[in-house]
Amino acid sequence: MRRRSLIKGFLPAALVSGPAVLYAETYLTVEQAQRLLLPGASLSPASVTLSSAQKSAIEKASGVRVRETQIKAWRSGNGDWFIADNVVGKHEFIDFALALSRDGAVKGVEILTYRESYGSEVRNPKWRSQFAGKRLDSPVKIDKDIKNISGATLSSVHITEGVRRLLNTWAIALKS
Repeated sequence: MRRRSLIKGFLPAALVSGPAVLYAETYLTVEQAQRLLLPGASLSPASVTLSSAQKSAIEKASGVRVRETQIKAWRSGNGDWFIADNVVGKHEFIDFALALSRDGAVKGVEILTYRESYGSEVRNPKWRSQFAGKRLDSPVKIDKDIKNISGATLSSVHITEGVRRLLNTWAIALKS
C-alpha cells in the first residue's frame, strides 16, 4: 500500500493560505501637498544629510528613533519649510508631509500615502489641524496636546511622533 502525504511547510504560505491582500491609498503627491500646505510658494530642494551627531541629538531631543539620515526637504524664499517623511503605522509605512513656518511653527500636516487596511481616520482634517501652530516647545504627544483616534491608535501615535521628530530635525539641522 502506497501513501501520499503533503508535508506541511513544504509549500509556500501564499499557496496554502491564499494570496495576501495589500492595501495602499495615495491621496496626494509631494507636489500637490506642497501647493496645499504652502500655496504660491516657490520651493527649492534642500539637500540635507544628518551627521551621526545630529541624528543622536534629534533622537535624544524627540525621544523618537531616526531611521533615515537623508532629509527630503524644500525651503521657500521666505524661509518656510516643507518636509516629506514617513512613519510606520501598525505594519506599513505612512507617508506624510509637514510644513513649517520660518520660525518653526507647524503650518500643516498632510497624509500622502496610507498603506494600512484600517486607521486612515488620521486623514481627517480636524485631527490633523491639532498640529497647527505647534512648536518645538510644545509637547506634541498623544493625550497631552494631540487627541488619539480610537481605531487608529498606532497611526495617531506614530504620526504625532513623526511630527515631533521633524520639529527637532528642523531645530537641529535645518533652521540655520
